[in-house]
Order: sequence, then structure tokens, then C-alpha cells
Amino acid sequence: MPIATPEQYAEMLDTAKATGFAFPAINVSSSQTLNAVLQGLAEAGSDGIIQVTTGGADYFAGHTVKARTAGALAFARFAHEVAKSYPITVALHTDHCPKPALEDFVYPLIAASEEEVKAGRNPIFQSHMWDGSAVPLAENLEIAKEILPRMKAINAILEVEIGVVGGEEDGLRHEGSNEALYTTLADAISMVEALGLGEQGRYMAALTFGNVHGVYAPGNVKLRPSLLKEIQDGLAAKYATGEKPLDLVFHGGSGSTDAEIAEAVANGVVKMNIDTDTQYAFTRSIAGYMFQNYDGVLKVDGSVGNKKQYDPRAWGKIAETAMAARVVESTQQLGSAGHSISA
Repeated sequence: MPIATPEQYAEMLDTAKATGFAFPAINVSSSQTLNAVLQGLAEAGSDGIIQVTTGGADYFAGHTVKARTAGALAFARFAHEVAKSYPITVALHTDHCPKPALEDFVYPLIAASEEEVKAGRNPIFQSHMWDGSAVPLAENLEIAKEILPRMKAINAILEVEIGVVGGEEDGLRHEGSNEALYTTLADAISMVEALGLGEQGRYMAALTFGNVHGVYAPGNVKLRPSLLKEIQDGLAAKYATGEKPLDLVFHGGSGSTDAEIAEAVANGVVKMNIDTDTQYAFTRSIAGYMFQNYDGVLKVDGSVGNKKQYDPRAWGKIAETAMAARVVESTQQLGSAGHSISA
């Protein structure tokens, strides 16, 4: 199906929240990994979100140049074309954008969508993340408040991060104190005072509850998903809204238990970022293939190897299928398997 329209994206998120599941938001950095996500979502019968970071966009543009705006646009145009062949609906999102990257990533991409909307078309990306976790909260919210009206004007959704997700994501390392790893109700109130509850434009919030980017064994990350409920309940009481007024995003989920993920989703998470686990699935399958077929992919002892084995398509298909399987697993963990507005 074509990429989600703004209305379809809103329907996806609303349905997830009302039904009690979340969509996997998978990071990609190449046409192969993008195709793997589409394959996995189609196999699961799940809609989803495909996203690219600044580093992913750099890589899309060519690793010897620095042209992340071009890389992000190339990613989006490729996705818009190939997604038509799959029986599910996906939204496109840009992941972590710190303050130094706003000028060559999110801002020009919003401008490109503004031109599309002026021409009567849909925005290129359905949502963008501003990652202000490395700056003081007041500055974080001030920048978000400047971006939100532009997002509303193109019918796109902003994602903000309130608090600090520990660990490292795409070269960005956060070493916040233990307290910074847990968003407070006061932080969330400051966010709502600055951004409203949808009347100024729709946004999703990545609140932190002990999340850590990177590779961790289950149980080694000290999550407090109950904190999300405390914040949702506190906001609902203060602003007299219905339950779970915020659309929440779960970052740094590697190493989380199924029970922790389920509790976070029950407390309003509608989007969960997946990156480390799918990267590993992709690369592990290639490593296995190379070990098993070393005498075909290498020209050993004067041999000529086996072209059918070292053809990049041979191991590329295996890698895409392995990553797709991990995508399917994510949809099952999050409950989105079998949920598609295309059905």
C-alpha cells in the first residue's frame, strides 16, 4: 500500500492506543534493511513505522559524503515507491535529531514537506523527532514549541523526548544521572504547559523510565514502566482529560522483558523503537552464511570461488529474511501483529 496519509497515521496511533497495542518503529539505513522491514511487517500482517536517524540518512546518501538531507529524502522516495507492493501501511519518521543537527536534518525536511503540502500533496514524512534530551528542559520545550506549529501546518506529528535515555544511539551518547533517566510528573506538566494536549498540534512523548540504548540482557535494565501510569494519571487529574492523555514512545527497549513491554504499552505507549536487535539479526545471518560458505565466497588456494554464493543478492536475501523475522517478533511482542488498516 502507499505510505500512510496523515489521516491514516492518526488512525493507526488512535487504534493502537484504544486497543492496547503499539507499533514497532524500525530503524533502517539502506534499501536492504528497508525491504526487510516491509517483508517482516507484511508477514505479520501489521502496519508499522519505518524511521531513519541522522547517521542512517548520512549512509543513505553515501558514506563518503555528508548529505543527510539528501539521504533522508532518498530513503523516503524509495520507501514511497516500494511500499506500494506490500499489503500493509507504513508511516515514515525521522529518529533522534539533537540540536546541532536541526539545521541539516529536521528543518530542511520539514521545509521539503511544506513545499509538498503547498502543491496539494501529503508531507514526505509523517512524523519527526526533536531530541532535546541533551539540553535543559526549558530549552528543549522552547525549541519544541517553535517546531510544533510547522508540524501542525503540514499535518505531521512531532516526537519529543522528556528526560534522558541512557547509553548510545547512532553515535549520540547520553550519560545522564540516575535521576535524569526517570521523567517526573513535574517535567510532564512543563511539557503540557508548553505544548498543550493536541490543540497546538499533535505530538508523541518519549518519557524516560530507566530506558537505556544499546545491548543488554533481559533483566539488566532497571525499568519502571509504572512511572508512565503515574504520569498519565497525574496529567489526567490536573487537566481533567480522559485516561492516558499522552501518546507515548518507548526508546531503549533492548533487554526489556515481555512483561515490562506489556506494562508500558498498557500505560499508553503506541510506538516502540527497534534498532539494536534488528541490526544484530541482519548481521548475524551474514556472518553465519560466510562461515558456512567460506570456500565459495573466498578464492581459496587458487580456486575461483562460487559466484552464486558471493553474489551480494545471495547473502542479502538471507539477511533481509533474518531481519524480517525479528520484525515479526516485535509485532508479536507489541501486539500489532494482525492489525492493519489495509486489511
